[in-house]
Amino acid sequence: MDQEKELRTYLKSVLDWHEAHADLKAAVKDFPAKSRGTRPPGAPHSGWELLEHMRISTHDIVEFSRDAKYVSPDWPSGYWPRTPAPPSAAAWEKSVKALEQDLQEMRKLVSDPKTDLFAKIPHGSGQTIFREALLIADHNAYHLGQLVLVRRLLGCWPES
Repeated sequence: MDQEKELRTYLKSVLDWHEAHADLKAAVKDFPAKSRGTRPPGAPHSGWELLEHMRISTHDIVEFSRDAKYVSPDWPSGYWPRTPAPPSAAAWEKSVKALEQDLQEMRKLVSDPKTDLFAKIPHGSGQTIFREALLIADHNAYHLGQLVLVRRLLGCWPES
């Protein structure tokens, strides 16, 4: 396998890696609807806040990476939901699906041999697609860990 193809394969897989920690599917699987909006004592965020923050941030990074006309939300208010609880179970599911879709879009982008992983994004300030893919992976790994901790603190994480 040539090195560029191997790099693209790793970048694609790191966006939903589950070898070192829980992935998105595991983190949201069977999360009780009644607990999704609860902030455990000592925790600054609920499961909903963490999920929505990952969705909004991932969407922002993907769109920035591919659309010069995209306008990012205001920082930090535009990157977090307004309430700790989802408005409905459907909103939770919609957020999960949207996050999965944006991760898939970034996987497509890094997999495409036409994408120069190391070229500066013309409308950015030095960012590259390589950097943006790693940013998504790093950011989401951090918040997935928080999501698992919230579930543990709420007593709704499956013990193995």
